[in-house]
Amino acid sequence: MVEVKGGKEFIEKVEYGKDLLGFIEDLVKKRRVKAGILTAIGAVQEAKIKYYDQKGKRYRSLRIDEPMELLSCVGNVSTFEGDTIIHCHVVLGDKNGRAYGGHLDYGTRVFSCEMYLREFEGVGLKRKYDQITGLNLLDI
Repeated sequence: MVEVKGGKEFIEKVEYGKDLLGFIEDLVKKRRVKAGILTAIGAVQEAKIKYYDQKGKRYRSLRIDEPMELLSCVGNVSTFEGDTIIHCHVVLGDKNGRAYGGHLDYGTRVFSCEMYLREFEGVGLKRKYDQITGLNLLDI
């Protein structure tokens, strides 16, 4: 377990048409956030999400080519081998109330989106490769 102290907090409006994951990456770089948490709500024009195949130890992609509500986007900011990593999960809802979820991927285009980002002070969240899962997990 790592105790964290909240640092700067940001509220952002994501511009129409932006790639959501790319926007988050640009935001944390601009604000110099190396460790933190984020949440977002809104709507997307189209989405690309990933699901981790535990047996095959690889991600599988799902493209959704229709407008969806961004019911929830929750993630964290950490580093892996010196690079800043955004790890976000999303829940999307279609016009019939069905939900889709997975890891946020590039190709999710924003219709409207409001985001909250909170930096952690005095702690670095680092990831390292885990042989059992095949994932780059937090090194806590």
